[in-house]
Amino acid sequence: MSRKIEQSQSSLPYHVTARCINREWFTLQMDDVWQIAMEQLYFLQIAFGFKIHAFVLMNNHYHLIVSAPNLNLSEGMRWFMKEVTRQINFETQRVNQVWGGRFFRSLIPTPHYFLHAYKYVYRNPVAAGVCKDVLSYKYSTLRGLIGGDRLIITLEDNTLFDMGIETCLAWLNQPPKESDWDAVGKAMKKGVFKLAKCRSSRKQLSIEHDML
Repeated sequence: MSRKIEQSQSSLPYHVTARCINREWFTLQMDDVWQIAMEQLYFLQIAFGFKIHAFVLMNNHYHLIVSAPNLNLSEGMRWFMKEVTRQINFETQRVNQVWGGRFFRSLIPTPHYFLHAYKYVYRNPVAAGVCKDVLSYKYSTLRGLIGGDRLIITLEDNTLFDMGIETCLAWLNQPPKESDWDAVGKAMKKGVFKLAKCRSSRKQLSIEHDML
């Protein structure tokens, strides 16, 4: 069933994530893991035709928003995780497993839900308490998107520029209510991103307003 969804929705983006085994941190310095991830994302663009919208690397997991027009999301992500593992093990002289399991994907069916996922991904380091604002986190494609860092990948992302850079950054830095943040997090754990319906339409509108 999941394969049919991927085939029928090839033009739509996915939120993809995976976590290190036992929730442990990467065994390599983050600067090095970031470089490895960037190289493999570049390969996904060239060899698999992936369109990358956003990527954030955390100490023990990653968040990726990506489209796979060639219907090869599973194949490409398996390659990505295998090669990241291989290079980390080579650098650390280890043979241990890096990831706790296969990646998880959530189809993002509408532009409206894309904005929810976009904000969730780029605010993840802020929500984790490792930085004060979205631009101060080093291992995020957002910095490269506005020219703060050099990226070797091309981002398929007009969100920042459609809104205007200052407006978009202000929106990303505006914290939502904790309950609304949790609601979006739960939606991203589903096979198809969808906010749960609330009993009160007013409450639902509150979630939409605070996140967007």
